[in-house]
Amino acid sequence: MKTTERNRVRALAAVRSVRVRVLASILLLTALGMTLAGVAVYLVQKSRIDHRVRLHVDREAAEFEKFSALAVDPRTGKPFTSLDRLLSTATQRNVPDEHEALLAVIDGAVRYSSPGSRPERLSTDEAFLRAVQAVIDSGEPALAAVGTAAGRVQLAVRPVARRGHSGAWVVVHWTEREEAEFTDVMRTYVLTALGVLLLVAIAGWFVTGRLLAPIRLLRRTALRITDTDLTQRISVSGHDDLAELGRTFNVMLGRLEHAFTGQREFLDDVGHELRTPITVVRGHLELLDSCDPAEVEEVRALVIDELNRMARMVDDLLVLARAERPDFLRLAAVDVGSLIDEVFEKARALGDRRWRVDARAEAELYGDSQRLTQALLELAHNAVALTGENDTVALGSAVDEEGGTVRLWVRDTGPGVAPDDADRIFDRRRRGASGRRGGSGLGLAIVRAITEAHGGRVLLDSRPWHGATFTLVIPRVHADRPARVPSWEPTR
Repeated sequence: MKTTERNRVRALAAVRSVRVRVLASILLLTALGMTLAGVAVYLVQKSRIDHRVRLHVDREAAEFEKFSALAVDPRTGKPFTSLDRLLSTATQRNVPDEHEALLAVIDGAVRYSSPGSRPERLSTDEAFLRAVQAVIDSGEPALAAVGTAAGRVQLAVRPVARRGHSGAWVVVHWTEREEAEFTDVMRTYVLTALGVLLLVAIAGWFVTGRLLAPIRLLRRTALRITDTDLTQRISVSGHDDLAELGRTFNVMLGRLEHAFTGQREFLDDVGHELRTPITVVRGHLELLDSCDPAEVEEVRALVIDELNRMARMVDDLLVLARAERPDFLRLAAVDVGSLIDEVFEKARALGDRRWRVDARAEAELYGDSQRLTQALLELAHNAVALTGENDTVALGSAVDEEGGTVRLWVRDTGPGVAPDDADRIFDRRRRGASGRRGGSGLGLAIVRAITEAHGGRVLLDSRPWHGATFTLVIPRVHADRPARVPSWEPTR
């Protein structure tokens, strides 16, 4: 039962699939188009056949009128005076076309017929005789379509009267026989159309399968994606709408992977960075002797110091978490020279060092002056922590006109960075072998996040015991800004 139910569900899913629905729509539209085309051709051709038959029988009847007006009786050499002689001579001299009969009706009965006419079935057909007699009684020539036992016929009737006798010359054409030939053509068209539909169904099945392949890949990829594995991507080729859908889906997966990675890193950072100070505070409070004022004061100072460090960790973590948000930067025109001056004045308060400005570029860039100040001060803070009073800490800026970038740097003459540490000191929670104690370990990660948010990169030039230079390479024009750097001051 379970197997049967499973097969039923699969069959129902297959019927409801996009591929089947698209193919069914194609076949339906194709069949509808072929049907409309066939019906239109049939109606037009049938109308043409009826029109052609009417013209033909009317022309045949008109020839009889000329004959009756101009011909002479071969026996007397004079115009016909006998109705019987007129009609019998006319039937003998005319040969009917295919699907046609030429009849002479005298006194309500079929008296003569042209060779090959086969009037037997019409001679006794009441509908035919009534239609002809009605025209004879009216005295006016007429065209009429009549349904008889021999089939539907088109009549052209020309009343004739001689010496008290009345009759008519009748041209009969079987339109059904004429249409039968076209019906055979339409039957061939129907069979051909069914064959074409079958070919369209087969070709459409493979074509729709190929066109919808990106959607199947998208579904399979979505099923393989979990909160621990967002690396799956769709293989995309071509430039149609479905290919663009696949590329858009891949971009979305990239954003999701980036967001999940940032969230995971943030949670890891919180757990890693705050665990130690919380443990320290708890341990000292648990062992605190509340009756000893000196110990209480000592533990109080230690706890406040740890809480201050935790506060800085939280601030650093928030900066890194917000670095991925679009409102992380408040972009405006930044005067590079004024930026270096402000950072220099603020950095001098970090410690007693030999402070200096290597170079001061007179230029503008489009960025967030507060974030750039934060990054440079973070570098300056690290430089102070790793140098002594006799060491130099320098700031500078320069413009690379060819590359369209501004270079902002912080240089020190401290112990430098070991080659093994150069590739990892910008990662979260990573410190070099000479790293200072007491920090959150997130300072250089923040510097990198701020720089990359500006579309730039961080360069490190260092040799052990020969100092280090950290350089921020910032594009003068941000990706969200036109190519011309504005000269106006930002609105505060």
